[in-house]
Amino acid sequence: MEHNLQDTIALLSHTPAGLNALLRGLPESWTRRNEGDDTWTVCDVIGHLIHSEHDNWITRTKMILEKGESQMFTPLNRTAFASDVPAKSLDQLLDEFAAARHSTLVQLQSLNLKPEDLDRRGRHPVFGPVTLLQLLSTWAAHDLTHLHQISRIMACQYRVLVGPYIKFLGVLKCEGHSEAA
Repeated sequence: MEHNLQDTIALLSHTPAGLNALLRGLPESWTRRNEGDDTWTVCDVIGHLIHSEHDNWITRTKMILEKGESQMFTPLNRTAFASDVPAKSLDQLLDEFAAARHSTLVQLQSLNLKPEDLDRRGRHPVFGPVTLLQLLSTWAAHDLTHLHQISRIMACQYRVLVGPYIKFLGVLKCEGHSEAA
């Protein structure tokens, strides 16, 4: 598939509404449980998405455009959200994510990116040189990864209860990957 910036923005703009439709109003038994030791809850995932909106995608996009490869991206603390999440309701987290995503997409669109900008490079602390195209594509795939993760976390709550039906439930066969991409 060829990259289309407007298609990427369309996907990114739908994530908050999708999460809202799936999660808002659910009991904490769905949103505050995890898959076991060292895994995240649904609320943790939303906290991570909020943190990523502030410290990852748009920050790195601007850095590529302004600094190129001359300055390495600041490493992302994937668990920086952990102290904020317990004090907030799921509805607060969903609202905060929607506002943060709206802000980052307004910023992204204001950059008026041209096709040639997508080839510009930044320097990732682990991967080395990465292009803006790779970063923006990863942003969209990151959303989808966490939508999948949220489905898996919730399905895990019924892992034992489904009995033999587990054979047909791929979400319950998926290996966990609660550490964010």
